[in-house]
Amino acid sequence: MTDQNDPNEKTPTRRDFLKTATATGAAALLATGNYAFAQGSDKIRVGLIGCGGRGTGAAADALQADPGATLTAMGDVLQSQLDRSLRTLQAQDGIKEKVQVAPDHMFVGLDAYKQVIASDVDVVLLTTPPGFRPLHIKAAAAAGKHIFAEKPLGTDAVGVRSALEAVKAAHAHTPRCFVSGFCYRYAEPHRAFYSRLREGALGEVRHIHATYITGPVKPMPPASSRPAGMSDVEWQIRNWYNFVWTCGDGLIEQACHSVDKILWAMKDVPPVRCVATGGRTRPNNEGNIFDHIDVFYEWENGVRATMAQRQIPDCFSDNTDYVIGTQGTGTVHFAAADMMTQTKWQTPPPKKDMYKLEHDALFAAIRSGKPINDVERMARSTLAGLMGRMAAYTGAMITWEQMLTSQENLFPAKLDWNGALAIAPMAVPGKTPFV
Repeated sequence: MTDQNDPNEKTPTRRDFLKTATATGAAALLATGNYAFAQGSDKIRVGLIGCGGRGTGAAADALQADPGATLTAMGDVLQSQLDRSLRTLQAQDGIKEKVQVAPDHMFVGLDAYKQVIASDVDVVLLTTPPGFRPLHIKAAAAAGKHIFAEKPLGTDAVGVRSALEAVKAAHAHTPRCFVSGFCYRYAEPHRAFYSRLREGALGEVRHIHATYITGPVKPMPPASSRPAGMSDVEWQIRNWYNFVWTCGDGLIEQACHSVDKILWAMKDVPPVRCVATGGRTRPNNEGNIFDHIDVFYEWENGVRATMAQRQIPDCFSDNTDYVIGTQGTGTVHFAAADMMTQTKWQTPPPKKDMYKLEHDALFAAIRSGKPINDVERMARSTLAGLMGRMAAYTGAMITWEQMLTSQENLFPAKLDWNGALAIAPMAVPGKTPFV
């Protein structure tokens, strides 16, 4: 399937695990024009699953994207977080009148996602910690909802593949929109840069260096601060950024944006292999994620890409992509990009925030009946990130083919809010096995 956000994108020709999805999805999209929402009404009812800061922001962006977009259901594991999100949205000028969440449509608990999906919503915003993403995507896809899913697609290969297959199966019968939280794909400077790159403005791409080096996002508090009686499950979910099963590590939860842009530059052809280094330099109490990972990707044609990820305080920060071609170089920043060949080309300042643009695209597609489906690309970029994490954790060279059959499944077999859940030991390169 070609990327509907980029008319220049071509389907990868390598042995790509998504070829079946491409054929099935494309046929389904051509076969039906039935793209219903809120039957008999101009209203598009939105349900929010995951009411933290990112979820609240996504809900605000969704409500500004369409005159008929209305928030009618919310779900979270914490009542306090849901209440805070609702108050924030109700106080925002321009959207507060569109927040119409009745008390019986405010759901709390690990099963809150089921209740939001089962309510009368047309679109679900999936913004919980990414360890829950495959579970929520499968439920939303089976229920025929339009989906906005924050990045990444999951925190392990089994979860990512299961989410992909669920969307593929559901959309084969009734296509719906699936918009990914890889928001740079919707950003004006980035779309202009990568469109020119794919047209050959820098010649053939020979090397890419991407950085996402910054400070820690949510440091792990000491065990002594854990309230008496709080379960293992609640403690880990409250501190979700510090555990591999919930966040995937910084490379997966945050720097996956950079991995996605690396693949964008490579026309979404996945790397054939990678090696990586990584570890933890600063203690993080009970947390089991690394604070730095450097990945070295390689493609069949000999192109290399390096991905430098770090979350350590009091250090130099950089979030930039550097592209070297046979005819020049390019640099991609957060909100600007440029190319240097015989002359310099650069993007003008963006006119609109990329977070808003991705929701504008989602709701425009729903209205037009021309579905956007980012799931294939989202799966590929997430797996490429997981490939790098696995190389760093194990110390082994990891191939793309291994990722397609990896049995790593980090999500607990049984999850009880009041239950026990042992914390897995931090990976040790050279000792932690490939799964």
